[in-house]
Amino acid sequence: MEITNAREKRTLLIVLAINAFMFVFELVLGLIAESTGLVADSLDMFADASVYSISLYAVGKSASLKGAAAKISGMVQSILAFLVFFDVLRRFIFGSEPVSILMIGVGAMALIANSICLALISRHRDGGVHMRASVIFSTNDVIANIGVILSGVLVWAIGSRYPDLIIGLGISVIVLRGGLRIMKEARDDQTGAETCSCTGSEKCIK
Repeated sequence: MEITNAREKRTLLIVLAINAFMFVFELVLGLIAESTGLVADSLDMFADASVYSISLYAVGKSASLKGAAAKISGMVQSILAFLVFFDVLRRFIFGSEPVSILMIGVGAMALIANSICLALISRHRDGGVHMRASVIFSTNDVIANIGVILSGVLVWAIGSRYPDLIIGLGISVIVLRGGLRIMKEARDDQTGAETCSCTGSEKCIK
């Protein structure tokens, strides 16, 4: 158990460092590029860094604490999703001029970073719900990165800002679904832990 906990902590520290760096890097270049997709993805990186921090705290703790950590992670992701949605709405109303080259280049770097994180986290997919949460969020990140790259190509090809707005909206939906999913898993795990097998007239004690 101690070896498993040590491995989880080491993995979470690595992916936490990667996401924290990419959050700052992608946010700065996303603002320069006026790209909703990049800004949304950078905020997703920030939320993931928060998730990994919470998961790191939960390593070695009780199942109830791991479940609580997963719930908080899901809430953070859900709040992020709404922030991204409002940014998309703001840019749709007031306009933007996304720079396709930066979208493609930064999106590709983020894809590499998140693919590394997913490969590392996937080794612990059979761990507690806090680690499954990390796998879900890392998978969502890879999908979002691919979307940013494709939207950058479309912005370049057709000279329109709408692909960027669409991928920003898409990322918000993906993040929200991931947040709701992990909150459901945490709730189901807690329910399962409180439920015992009963036979005959025996009463189930939680």
